[in-house]
Amino acid sequence: MAQTLTSLDISPLPLSSLNHISRNCANIEASLSFYVNVLGFVPVKRPQFLKFDGAWLFNYGIGIHLLQEEEQKNPVSKHADVINPRDNHISFQCDDIELVGERLDAAGIKYVKRIVEEGAIEVEQLFFLDPDGFMIEVCTCEKLPVEPLVDGITCYTKFCKELQSACQLPFPSTSNGTCT
Repeated sequence: MAQTLTSLDISPLPLSSLNHISRNCANIEASLSFYVNVLGFVPVKRPQFLKFDGAWLFNYGIGIHLLQEEEQKNPVSKHADVINPRDNHISFQCDDIELVGERLDAAGIKYVKRIVEEGAIEVEQLFFLDPDGFMIEVCTCEKLPVEPLVDGITCYTKFCKELQSACQLPFPSTSNGTCT
């Protein structure tokens, strides 16, 4: 089903990729330990001009900036014990969802497992919370093809342009994401 978009009087911004995600944390040390030991991020150097507590991390082609929450502003955790897959979250692709589940179990991290079916495609998802109650998803989402809902959409990413060139199509058109 094609959707129509409201036209804005602007050309798309010349973006190349997602650089980082910034997270306010109630406890930098607890969050740093979680993102390093559970998710495999590596601490990287932060600019010295930043005059507040925090940590910068990098892995999987993306940065995560952990920022110490300012006291008595907006509490970070609203429902730190509720895992709602529809809540705001960051998602990571994985190759072995069973191994991810085993490691979460071994670490005593509570999670919700879902399987989403789209035709013959099954996408497995695990949802869990960081120490501040922010949702993390690990999934096998790359099984789903990326198919535009709007006719005539233009690709602006290197990957999309390479795919368009290889397939001679705007996006993959088969259910497994391969070119036809």
